[in-house]
Amino acid sequence: MRYAILADIHGNLDAFRAVLKDIEDRGGVDELWCLGDVVGYGPEPSACLSLLMEYPHVCVAGNHDWAAAGRIDTADFNQDAAAACEWTAGQLTSPEKEYLQNLPLTVTRGDFTLAHGSPRDPLYEYIFSYLSAEDNLRSLGTAHCFVGHTHVPAVFLSAEGICRKQPLPPVLRLGGRSIINPGGVGQPRDGDPRAGYAIYDDAVRVIYSYRVPYDIAAVQEKMNRAGLPEYLSLRLSDGL
Repeated sequence: MRYAILADIHGNLDAFRAVLKDIEDRGGVDELWCLGDVVGYGPEPSACLSLLMEYPHVCVAGNHDWAAAGRIDTADFNQDAAAACEWTAGQLTSPEKEYLQNLPLTVTRGDFTLAHGSPRDPLYEYIFSYLSAEDNLRSLGTAHCFVGHTHVPAVFLSAEGICRKQPLPPVLRLGGRSIINPGGVGQPRDGDPRAGYAIYDDAVRVIYSYRVPYDIAAVQEKMNRAGLPEYLSLRLSDGL
């Protein structure tokens, strides 16, 4: 079976649609694995949730998902993120908030754990370094883990007791143990503004990483009309 690995859609419907079209152009998948933060930052949170629910999928909670749904507060958010979260909360219907409130912190699918930040701290921990990846791998109950939250595609590979970090390559053949971040759909932060995602093909145990262009200017215009913080709009152009 084939699975699309999506993280950090962040209310960016144009990027989400571009990724879904790219998935279909590549032969489609059997299920979407969503790593959280479907909403937050972007101008179309309800539409992103509705589109996600049109597909067979599993989804874990991101910090923006739970904050917008009122399950956690925004004390740890920066000013722009908190303002966007408050705006997002005002756009969501009661059923949409209930869906987000009920998202699990982690999900296990075969050899994979799905989490937003990390398996040991699903809402808040950013895995940027091999040290934090190594600590998480020690207590991980599966061989592999998909995470989001950093918006930066990367892979942390552990073999023979040594954990190494590298950029996520276009083709990754699974071996040893690993933590894999497919990058962000709606707000990439690795200097490449294109939407990022991955496809896992379990028949060959290979992960394919892709980048997809979308109409950034159109999203920025929607954000400006909504009155969302200007910085959140401007950063889309640079992927930072």
